[in-house]
Amino acid sequence: MNEKEKMLAGKIYDPSDETLAALRAKAHKLSQQYNNTNDEDDALRKEILDELVPNHGKGLALQGPIYFDYGIFTTFGKNCYANFNFTVLDTCCVNIGDDVFFGPNCTIATPIHPFRWQERNIKFKSDGTAYDDEYGKPVTIGSNCWIASNVVITGGVTIGEGCVIGAGSVVTRDIPSNSLAVGNPCRVIREITEKDSIKYKKELF
Repeated sequence: MNEKEKMLAGKIYDPSDETLAALRAKAHKLSQQYNNTNDEDDALRKEILDELVPNHGKGLALQGPIYFDYGIFTTFGKNCYANFNFTVLDTCCVNIGDDVFFGPNCTIATPIHPFRWQERNIKFKSDGTAYDDEYGKPVTIGSNCWIASNVVITGGVTIGEGCVIGAGSVVTRDIPSNSLAVGNPCRVIREITEKDSIKYKKELF
């Protein structure tokens, strides 16, 4: 296994690997280019996203600024949207379904570092190159989810279809489909049902 294969398989890998370093540098550069655009630069934004996150469906809209570690390991379905400061650390695969909305300041973080500092701290190869031991776990977000502002989703989590994740939540465990879940750590409050329809909220009309 090369280092890229180890990383995507969730095994300990060397992030200083030249191939991985080049992929990160490219993603960081493309993210910065995207962040230097504005709402009027639709064609340029599409061109950058097609290169940065090539595995996306139609209608992807990222407000920016955005930050991707690799981009190529993240998949979006159709009609996804992310508000300001969307960050994806995709050292393992991130799979996002159709019609998923992200509020401002959301982070998807697949990397995991050892708990013991003796294993976590920076090490040096014989040539002086710095590296550390790390690994990751994938993240899956089902279709038709709303991830509200300031949510952090950690590695290894699956969020089922039709969920709402409340603002400020830290998602550290799986969330079943059609759930309203909030908090740190994020917990299911209840199921989302027909009674939640806006047609019953007379104050909105």
